[in-house]
Amino acid sequence: MGDVLAGFHAVWEFESDSVLIRYERGIRTPKLLQALGERRVPLSAVEGVTLTPGKRGTVVLRLVPRPGADPLMEAADGQLKEGSDPYRLVLSAEREALAEYYADELKPLLTEAGSGPADRFLVPVPEAPLQFKAYDGKASFDGTSVQFRWSWTGASSAKWKAGDQSFSVADLSGVEWRSPEVFEGHLRLVRRDGSGPSAQPDQDPAAVVFGLGYGPVHESLPFAAAVLAAVRTRGPVPVVPAPSRRDPADIAERIRHLGELHQAGLVTDEEFSSKKAELLAEL
Repeated sequence: MGDVLAGFHAVWEFESDSVLIRYERGIRTPKLLQALGERRVPLSAVEGVTLTPGKRGTVVLRLVPRPGADPLMEAADGQLKEGSDPYRLVLSAEREALAEYYADELKPLLTEAGSGPADRFLVPVPEAPLQFKAYDGKASFDGTSVQFRWSWTGASSAKWKAGDQSFSVADLSGVEWRSPEVFEGHLRLVRRDGSGPSAQPDQDPAAVVFGLGYGPVHESLPFAAAVLAAVRTRGPVPVVPAPSRRDPADIAERIRHLGELHQAGLVTDEEFSSKKAELLAEL
């Protein structure tokens, strides 16, 4: 088609086999859309298009993604607020006829592209490396493994006892994301061996929890989607490189916090000695 349709917060460029969506930057644009920047959505990833009345004199043109085609929507699992839906294009009501024209032009192309659940992800996700700060630690993803590094101010004693975590993508079967915009949001990694989740996220070393200002949607959801996409397309188990040497000041702070847990009776003498030795070995 080769046409361009501009709406509020986004511009759609119609191509023969895809729709290129560019999201605007600005204080009125939802942060998730700003973080995504642009997305090329293949028509093979779309099963329908709708045009409905919007709020305050607007209409909404929306692509309906096929189940299983977009890792971002799979990770979101229906938890996104309407304004953050990356498949919506909001236009003024005066442009309804134009929006209807494009909807009618798309429908036969979608019929040709296919329908029903997709057998693989078709929409790309942000590339690694990715990271974000949760309430109880820092999560990072390098494309082959996920690392959780606990915060001494927010992590539970259970997570401190377990130590910082590293999970190979090959050892994971999925990702559980709960929006930070609802009560007790978190990101939990689902392991292939079936272990967990036997504990609440704040006690589970395979999960990080969110809080006010920690793990926001525009950071944690693309992260979850990228990990999920890697899990679904995983290859051989990657070789995890040896960790780099830690900052001595950071190690000292961790040992100090471990001592506080020990004095409070939350860590046994044996656990204290063992964990202290592990931390010193990282110097």
